Amino acid sequence: MQSEGTTTEPVHAGRHGVGDQAPSALWNAPLAAATATGTLAAELERVADKVLDGGRITPEEGLLLHEHADIGLLGQLADEVRRRKHPEPIVTYIVDRNINPTNVCITDCGFCAFYRRPKHDEAYVLDREVIVDKVRETAELGGRQVLMQGGHHPYLKSDWWADLFADLRQRFPQINLHALSAPELDHLSRIEKRPVEEVIADLTAAGLGSVPGAGAEMLVERVREIIAPKKTTTDKWLDVHRKVHEAGLRSSATMMFGNVETPAERIEHLERLRALQDETGGFTAFACWNTQPDGVPEQHLYPPRTTPGVYLRVQALSRIYLDNFDNIQTSYVTQGMKMAQITLRYGCNDFGGTMLEENVVSAAGCMKLEGIETIERMITGAGFAPRRRNSWYGIVDERHDGPCFPKSREEAAVRPAGSASLAEVGS
Repeated sequence: MQSEGTTTEPVHAGRHGVGDQAPSALWNAPLAAATATGTLAAELERVADKVLDGGRITPEEGLLLHEHADIGLLGQLADEVRRRKHPEPIVTYIVDRNINPTNVCITDCGFCAFYRRPKHDEAYVLDREVIVDKVRETAELGGRQVLMQGGHHPYLKSDWWADLFADLRQRFPQINLHALSAPELDHLSRIEKRPVEEVIADLTAAGLGSVPGAGAEMLVERVREIIAPKKTTTDKWLDVHRKVHEAGLRSSATMMFGNVETPAERIEHLERLRALQDETGGFTAFACWNTQPDGVPEQHLYPPRTTPGVYLRVQALSRIYLDNFDNIQTSYVTQGMKMAQITLRYGCNDFGGTMLEENVVSAAGCMKLEGIETIERMITGAGFAPRRRNSWYGIVDERHDGPCFPKSREEAAVRPAGSASLAEVGS
């Protein structure tokens, strides 16, 4: 078995003073030969057998795999977990569009090249008709979803968003509004001085269909205090998603790695997500990507982008660790099509969205949007059948001979005992 070679995760130095808490300046990926015999080999074999038998690994075992399993073993284990959850050789994707109604934000994240402060010359809020035209174009192209996120705008409140959602829902009932991340919902709660549950209820009644997993970055407070000190805390991010699930909506989860976190903190992030999924069952999918440092406001403080080997390692480990997540999504927008194709054998069963428009990642100079034909060719080339899906992972492809379930937010709803249905809430 070939080694993945040497990967580098430089220390994030500079004014933040990360010091000894940062990853090592030079991290050598484990060689297959180094763990062929001895106590470490026996431990890896034990954990691998546990995964293959369908067992749940502990944080300590997750860290063992991260630090000592070679990339071939991780791929084998992740592919087996994917196959167990999705025995049919299908990889899904969604026809969607990213719309950013505003780029105004006051959280000043140093890794974000998209945002602008209020009153900046390049700050904007899109006119309603511009947004409507973008959604109309998406619908005409057979789209099923628009991902709408802005920033932490100090003056746009939930009534602005609710009015927009209600208008779009009436005009385009076939388009799901996958909108407003947990930090944005928390921001609305704070500037309106009311519980986030009320904000979620009002937006759901207006037409919010599901909530994206953005803003998670790294769910470890030490890391968040360095890279996003003004953004929602770890516990608050998780609690907002808990409240979203309690309201009946589904949401996704994400992780941005490769900045100042340690390997153990990557595992901690996955553990926090797994624990909440055990509690609510409300997450539809998980996606991860490495920090894209090019062109961001504090580029000089961030380490170079992590290597493809590290991305595959974390991607595979997420599939192994998140045993209660049905779907793992690749990130061709940040990694490119060829790497995304490889990840289909490293645990991913979903290719993400066509993203007819993308602004946040492209602002960092790494936009890699591709057409539907290219996405399908990559999926087919990896040995799978491509199928279009909706926001809740129901297959809506004419080539699919089975039922589409779930086909709406109501069918996908998380239903705590005694709660009202989403049909009742949205009526």
